[in-house]
Amino acid sequence: MNARLLGLFSGFPTRHFTDEIAQALRKNLPKRESLVFISALPEEYAQNDDDGDGMHAMFAERGMGFARHCVIDRRTGAGDAAKLLREADCIFLMGGEATWQMALIRGLKLIPALRESRAVILGVSAGSMNMGRHVADVWESKELYEGLGLTDIVMKGHYTEDAWFLPVLQEMSMTHPVVAMEDESAIFIREDAVWQLGVIHWIDRGRVTRLTDEMLRKIGNPSFLDPNGE
Repeated sequence: MNARLLGLFSGFPTRHFTDEIAQALRKNLPKRESLVFISALPEEYAQNDDDGDGMHAMFAERGMGFARHCVIDRRTGAGDAAKLLREADCIFLMGGEATWQMALIRGLKLIPALRESRAVILGVSAGSMNMGRHVADVWESKELYEGLGLTDIVMKGHYTEDAWFLPVLQEMSMTHPVVAMEDESAIFIREDAVWQLGVIHWIDRGRVTRLTDEMLRKIGNPSFLDPNGE
C-alpha cells in the first residue's frame, strides 16, 4: 500500500471522534496542511460545504485542525481535483450515496491518484465502502461492484442486530464475507499494522460473529501478515 494510513469508519452520530480514534489519527497525522474531502452527494454543494466544515471541526476540537480544507464535487475540474489529491495530507471520502461517489471519482479519473497517494486516506460510511476492492450494494443491485481497491475489506457501516440490510448482507456473504461495523468503530491499516476499535462483526456464509484480530490481519493487509503471503 502507498497510503500512510487507511481508516475505515462506520459513522459518528454524535459528530465527535471517540478518544481512541482521535489518538490513532493524531499519531498518524504529523503534518496537517491540507484536508481534502470527496463528496458522496456530488451536486449538493451547500450541504457539501457545511459537511466539510463540520467534519473538519471534528479534527479541530481534538487539536488536529488543518491549515485548509476543501471538498471535491461536481464543481471541481479533473485537473484541479488531481492536484488537490497530490497535495493533500489527508483525503477523506465522505458518506452519502456510494455509487454516486464512485461515479464522481471515475468521472474525474481520480482512481490512480488515490491508489498512488501517500496521504492518510479515511472514509466514513459510503466512503469506507468504496475504499474496498469490492463494494456491497445493498440498495439496488444487491451485488458487489468494483471499488477503489485500497483494501480487500468488503465493508458495510451502521450495523445493528435489527438492521434492515442484514438479510441482504447474509445473502451476499454466501459468496464473499462482509465486515459489518457499528457506529463509532474503526479499522486502521498501515504498512506494518492492522487494528480495530469499537464493535465490528464478520458475516460469512450467513453467520454473524465478532471480527477477530487474526481475521482482520488476513483481510486488511495480507502482505503484512506473512513475508511469504501465507
